[in-house]
This record gives sequence, structure tokens and C-alpha cells, in this order.
Amino acid sequence: MGDQIRGAQHSARKQAIRRKAQRRHSHFYDNRAAHWSFSRNASSEPLSWSRERWILAGTAFLLVILSALVIPAWAGAMKSSRITATPAGTARKLTGAPIAVAAIASDIPHNTVSIAVPKMDPATIKPLVPTEEWQTVQVEAGQTLADIFLAQGLNMTDLQHVIDGAGGTKVFHQIKPGQEFQFLIGGDHALKGVRFDKDEATIATLRLDGDAAKLTTQVRDVQRREHIAHGSIDGSLFAAASKAGMSNAMVLKLAEAFKYDIDFVQDLRVGDSFTVIYDDVYSDGAYLREGDIVAAEFVNQGKRYTAYRFKNADGKVGYFSEEGRPLAGSFLRIPVDFTRISSQFSAGRMHPILGKMRAHKGVDYAAPSGTPIHAAGDGVVKFRGWMNGYGNFVVIQHNGTISTAYGHMSRFANLRVGQHVSQGATIGYVGMTGLATGPHLHYEFRVNNVQRDPQSVTLPKPEPLPAAQLAKFKKEVVGPQLARLNQLDSNYKLAAAKSPNATTSDD
Repeated sequence: MGDQIRGAQHSARKQAIRRKAQRRHSHFYDNRAAHWSFSRNASSEPLSWSRERWILAGTAFLLVILSALVIPAWAGAMKSSRITATPAGTARKLTGAPIAVAAIASDIPHNTVSIAVPKMDPATIKPLVPTEEWQTVQVEAGQTLADIFLAQGLNMTDLQHVIDGAGGTKVFHQIKPGQEFQFLIGGDHALKGVRFDKDEATIATLRLDGDAAKLTTQVRDVQRREHIAHGSIDGSLFAAASKAGMSNAMVLKLAEAFKYDIDFVQDLRVGDSFTVIYDDVYSDGAYLREGDIVAAEFVNQGKRYTAYRFKNADGKVGYFSEEGRPLAGSFLRIPVDFTRISSQFSAGRMHPILGKMRAHKGVDYAAPSGTPIHAAGDGVVKFRGWMNGYGNFVVIQHNGTISTAYGHMSRFANLRVGQHVSQGATIGYVGMTGLATGPHLHYEFRVNNVQRDPQSVTLPKPEPLPAAQLAKFKKEVVGPQLARLNQLDSNYKLAAAKSPNATTSDD
């Protein structure tokens, strides 16, 4: 009951406020807003259009029209020129270009450009060729070709197809760490192709279609980039060469070229100098490997030695002095890498097994079992087999008077009697067969079948180049390279003289 009373009182106060407002502004309500009512119970009068309503409606209509005209024009000004497609027949064609672009002011509005696209002949449209995904595999140390194929999900039948399709190339028989092969394997996991380096200058691609194989080759762009190095010995050869920018591999090649004239362990002196012209090999612009020494000069203890790379008439490449003398000696003084000499050449010694005095007509070089043994010089295998006391034994005949013998081998290399071998070729491996107390090589140097001390015998000098080849060698190799070496020496000496750190001495 209390709530109803309070509600009635509130309603009465609101009605009183309305009446008071009407009395205060009676002139406005009587003249212009007589139809407005503050009472909810007032009846609504029919609407009629007064002058104020017409003015408000006209103003609203005018604003709508102006918006429709002004907003699109403003938006077009804010954009860059548009490119619109025009109906067929309205674009002007420009000859001589596959796509003609022209502004047609008379046919289309300003700031528009039409594009006319000529019709394409379906016969000239080439279908897209799907991209082939070749998988590159690099040979790791200890891997075999079978391991590589199995790792790609292939089998030995695939390997045999590749070997047969490659036509017996040696690439698949002598793989090396770092070598790369590329495989193309189809969606059905079938081998579709193999790509490999046939040699430095050739890439081979073998395509397989079932049992059918097709081998194609592509020539690579192989380049040799030349480098020049000069150094002086103030500690070791490796340190001086490294300072001159040479790699360790190239230092070893330098030492190999001069090893018959210079003992790089005992003969080097502070102040010795060298100048080397060498190259690196690049394939298709990418570094491939160390190149070769083209020409070199080494001054050792005041004596000048030179080396020039030259291919002779039989295709064999070697190093020669300015006079055309081969730098490779006729014979290796020591045909094995050894740790120590276990027994010298002697006319009489106590035999370690027989226990009695006996001549020792060779030199024993102690080395680990399995160490490769090299042919001391070019020659023909005269004997290969078992010899009492010597165990596994090889004799090589080098010419009419000189032969060499090798004993106590653990096993032979791939060798047969009558076979020609080159100097440095592996003929067997260190062992202790026969009468031996430990692994070593027993080496003999024989002249007319008489043993001579290999360490002291005078080794014959190699024959110089024949006259015709000598003339070619001096003209094509020595002439231009000697001029370069001399010029380089002059430049280095001049630079050293100008250097504030250079030291000079009065002669």
C-alpha cells in the first residue's frame, strides 16, 4: 500500500511540473507547438506539413545530392590513374609489340588506359615442363657405392643397371670421399637417372627407363687461375710459404719437384728464397681443387735451381730444369717411408736368427706392417714369389745392367712377372715373411747382379729430352716462364730495397 501511495505522489509531481512549464512558455506552445503534448494521455493530432518541415526536408535532400556528386570525384582524385578494360572494338591496336597500351581520350574518360592483348596461337604455346628434383649425395669416408645406393632406397639391381649403362667408366669403381652423385627418383621410387662427374671437364647424365639406358655428356667450363708467390726462409719452408699465400698442399708439391736436388730437412738455410708460379682449377666458376706448379725457382745456399712443368712426346708430364734435364731421378734412393734403418749394408754381420756371421747385401728399413713399397725406378718385373730367407720377394729389371730387389713383403700388389712398372708404383707391402724378427723392407741395388750399397752407390742421371722436344721445351716453356721469373725477382728485390725494414750488406 505504501508503494502505491508513493507512486501516485510521484506522478502528481510530474504533472505539476508539466503544467508549470506550459504556463511559463504558453506563447510558444500556443502558436508553434500546439500539437506537442507533455501528457501521455493527450490525444495525437493528424500530421500536417508546415513551412519549417518543408525547409528541413529540402535541406536534407540537397545534402544527399551533394554527397553523391562530391564524394566520388574526391575519391578519384586521391587515386593514381586507373587501367580499365574496354569493350571490344574501342581499343586502338599498336603493331610491333605483344601488348599495346594507348590512352583513348575520345572514347574513354581521362586518366584511363586501355590494354589490347593480341590473340595467341595455341600451336605456339609450349606446355610447362615439370621441374626435376635431383638429390645430391656426397661420398663419405668408408662408404661404398652399394652403401650409397641402399641409403637412397635403391637396390643392387639398380646399381648394376647404372654400371652397365655407364659403359664401364672408372668413376663407379674408384669412388673417393667428397665425390658427388645426383639421383633422380620417380614418384614410384624407381630410379630414373644418375648424374656424376665423368672427369673434371665432363658431366655425365645417365637416364634409365626400365632396362633401357641413355648416357649423355656435357662439357664443363674448366679454368686455371694463376697465382704467384715469393718467400724467404727465416724459420721453416712451411712458414715462409704460408706467409707468401701458399697452401700446405702446394708447399708439398714444391718440395716434390726439387726433392732430388734439395734435402728440405737438412739443406735449408736462413736466407734461402723461392719464387713459384702455380694455378688453381675452377669448374663452372667454382673452386675445384689445387692446381700444379707451372714454374719455380729455388735458391738454396746460393745455388739456383729451376723447375718447369712440361708434357713430353709420350704424354707424360714431369718437371725439367732449364737445360731440359728431368728433375725426377732415375731411381728412388729409398723406396719406402720408414721409421729407422734397422740394418746397414755390410760385408759381415751376426745374423739375428741364424746366429752366425753373414754378409748383409742390402739395407733394412723398419716400418709398420702394411706400409706401401714403391718401385725404385721404371722397369719390368723379373721375379715375383717366394724366395728362401727373403720371404715374399720381388725383383725389377730396370735396364741391361741395373736391377732392384725387395724382400720380406707381407703381400704383393696387383703385380705379375713381365709387367712394366713406373717409378713410385706400389709393388707390395711391408711385412716380416722369411727370416725376419720384425716388419721391415730388405732392399738391394744390383749392378750386373752384384749387390751395391743403396745409400752410397752413384745413381745414373736421367736422360735429357731428345733434341726435337728440347727445342720445343725451351721455346714454349722456358723462354716465356724464365722471363717472368726474372721480372718477378727484379720486382721483389726492388720492393725489398725500398722497404724500411729491409737489411742490406756491403759486398
